[in-house]
Amino acid sequence: MLLKKLSELKGTSGAEKAVRDTLREEIAPWVDSISVDKIGNLIATKKGSEPAPEILLTAHMDEVALMITEITPDGFLKFRSVGLIDPRILVSKPVQISGINGVIGAKAIHLQKPKERQHALKLEQLYIDIGAKSQEEANKHVKLGDYAYFMTKFESLGSGFFKGKAFDDRVGCYIITEILKKNFNLALVAAFTVQEEVGLRGAKVAAYHLKPDFALVLEGTISADMAHLEEEDWVTELGKGPAISIQDRTTLYNPQLIRQVVNLAKEKGIPFQFRRDSRGDNDAGKIHSSREGIPTLSISVPCRYIHSSVSLVKQEDIDHTIQLVEEILQAIPDHFKF
Repeated sequence: MLLKKLSELKGTSGAEKAVRDTLREEIAPWVDSISVDKIGNLIATKKGSEPAPEILLTAHMDEVALMITEITPDGFLKFRSVGLIDPRILVSKPVQISGINGVIGAKAIHLQKPKERQHALKLEQLYIDIGAKSQEEANKHVKLGDYAYFMTKFESLGSGFFKGKAFDDRVGCYIITEILKKNFNLALVAAFTVQEEVGLRGAKVAAYHLKPDFALVLEGTISADMAHLEEEDWVTELGKGPAISIQDRTTLYNPQLIRQVVNLAKEKGIPFQFRRDSRGDNDAGKIHSSREGIPTLSISVPCRYIHSSVSLVKQEDIDHTIQLVEEILQAIPDHFKF
């Protein structure tokens, strides 16, 4: 299964090669050209059968991870995060660095003073233990700047759920790959972007170079639909369909485009929801403001426990997102107005 393969690949910001190579091999039979730009974005084009607007589909390849910043005299590895990660979820997580397995450790709770137990551990209080006895021994296996990745295995869970890592945004990469296997009248350009988690950098380069008429960003986004949280904080809900963004930290989406997608989804009987939060951002933040401006929409798959070692998505949300994207592309250019 492609989503399983993508989820288990290692590829944080600036180190997306394994993901890029896998996607390149997967889409090669279905597109007319493939290239890699200077920043590392994978660009694929698929010609249309009629003159039509050029549509950009984009999803980012990178995932959150950790970077080694220090090797202590006793062989432990200090680190910082690449992308936004909550330090509270890191203790005791198994990780892998350059093929070497390790575990994230901290001061044992038995040794913590009562006041220490009242506060979550900070990043600088954590370390990675690879079983080395000294700095010299650790240096044989790990170098400063190496990345440490979570070791989560992809698997089916419950009734139609998938558990894995990096669904933000390997799920978007998967959806675009499935779309490229189908034929449409209009010309498509797919950009699998780099370095989204550290500032939407790849999208900025791709949008400036490609100059599309319309862009559609496919993402994995926050779902917090749990009983102990107020419903207003859920943002999205698993099983309720693709989430259409209205506003986020870097983009205020065009209301006319949103209405067209909503009307189309209703007409075709595709379940959908709105992303009910303006925090966070995605590649749309750089795309929509590129050059003279590019009409842009963001459609996301709900994902529980995002930016952690393990996340949860639902198959039917992925399927409905693919279906909605297909209907949007088929409605262009005759029924969609930018």
